[in-house]
Amino acid sequence: MNESKNKKLEKGFIYLVGAGPGDPGLITVKGKLALDNCDAVIYDNLVPSELIVALPAHIERHYVGKKSGRQCCSQNEINKLMIKLAEEHNSIVRLKGSDPLIFGRGGEEAKFLRQHDINFEIIPGVTAGVAVPAYCGIPCTDRQLASFVMFVTGHKAREKKASTVPWEWIGKAKGGTIVIYMGVGEIENIVGTLIKSGMSPDTPAAIIERGTFPTQKYVASKLSELPSAVKEKGIKPPSLFIIGEVVTLQPWLEWFKGKPLMGTRVMVTRAAAPAQKIYEYLREQGAEVLPYPTIEVEEYLDPKGWNAYDKIKSKNRWLIFTSETGVRFFMKQFLEQSGDIRRLGDYKIAAIGTSTAADLQKFGLMADFIPKKATSIALGKEMKEKVDLKKAEIVRVRGVLAADSIEKALTEAGANVIPLTVYNTYYPEWSGGLKEKLFEYPPDVIIFSSGSTVNGLYENLEKEEVKSLISNAEIYSIGPATSKILKEAGIKVSEEADPHNMTALIDQMVKNITENKNGRSQ
Repeated sequence: MNESKNKKLEKGFIYLVGAGPGDPGLITVKGKLALDNCDAVIYDNLVPSELIVALPAHIERHYVGKKSGRQCCSQNEINKLMIKLAEEHNSIVRLKGSDPLIFGRGGEEAKFLRQHDINFEIIPGVTAGVAVPAYCGIPCTDRQLASFVMFVTGHKAREKKASTVPWEWIGKAKGGTIVIYMGVGEIENIVGTLIKSGMSPDTPAAIIERGTFPTQKYVASKLSELPSAVKEKGIKPPSLFIIGEVVTLQPWLEWFKGKPLMGTRVMVTRAAAPAQKIYEYLREQGAEVLPYPTIEVEEYLDPKGWNAYDKIKSKNRWLIFTSETGVRFFMKQFLEQSGDIRRLGDYKIAAIGTSTAADLQKFGLMADFIPKKATSIALGKEMKEKVDLKKAEIVRVRGVLAADSIEKALTEAGANVIPLTVYNTYYPEWSGGLKEKLFEYPPDVIIFSSGSTVNGLYENLEKEEVKSLISNAEIYSIGPATSKILKEAGIKVSEEADPHNMTALIDQMVKNITENKNGRSQ
């Protein structure tokens, strides 16, 4: 084998990846693969937060976001960062909103990399000019109404004194669609020039703010009324303007509506990895997901616990699981050490609730005992009352921060309880523009899945910031233990799941929000 293949590259490989315009599901398969397998990522403000928070913990994250009127990093600083990371890592993703080559400076960055002998690959993304109108039911072209489409920028580059877009020429064009990016601040001048150049003031037009998000805002008007609509509706970037007869098709082709949580922003505080299914389910219900994990989990290897596990001899032996995370890391470590799931055949299994029992079923394991209430206290108490635990040896699968109420209850019943710690819980720090985004578009609902998620919120926010965040939000708690900690923190609980699992909690949320919407419409 060539020795050079075993050595770290002198310079890393950079992927210029388009993330799509907002909906995290719009990133391409190839782009997601590059992202999940990189060593570091450099990302912009318009990149969906979910794509970042769900990354493996070892991936370095560098925020270089730009917003209208403000810059976090200059292009020169971004270029220097790319060189630095290429010297330190093998694989780097430069993640940009929409498509990197459509008004995204991807071409400039690719040229810079070539000039510095850094290898790169461009992975196109779904551009906002196509996806955003589509999410409102507007096609860019139509056999009868539009035989061409123009993508133009309404934004003046800082180094330009005036726009170089030929608006006078565009104003004379007939039978097509004009899609304007970044035009909120210049729309009055643009519309005035188009009409002055011959475009009819009555030409159908539309504004779409935050397109592809469930909370997107759509406004239709005549071309001449666009500037006033921007002011009246308080339109802000990112927004897209569509001008042309295709706008008239919107009532026929509209599809992105009607789901129960449409227009509702839901903040999820659970750790990112186990929250993936929650994100997906909420999006299916029409919610805009705000992925803000206030806790994170990492694998923890407990040699002492596994050594005690290997010495179990009792015929009355149990495994107790109190979370999906415990199931996941226990099975990982068990299979790595044993490689034979049949070695679990001598154990009976207890699960804290139906959700954890369902996670066990993914490995072909059925829970023998599930308490009526999905709490640690109830599990210990009910097992103590209903199960013969004398001389039993019980492996309590847990995290570092888990309470010891189960261990105490079962020890009192005569069992030998072996704590086996398989994961650690820690409080992550929100970085890279996440906190700023949260207060710019605050949640309507906040979901807390454990007491730790409540404590983690205060690790990232000051008390006054929490007070502001929850002021107009409904608070959903997974169960009594979490509700108790919320109340101790002075946070009023709007709804508590029954039974105490995420499925029941989200179903109750859907029911409540649907009933509220129906009540308002009557």
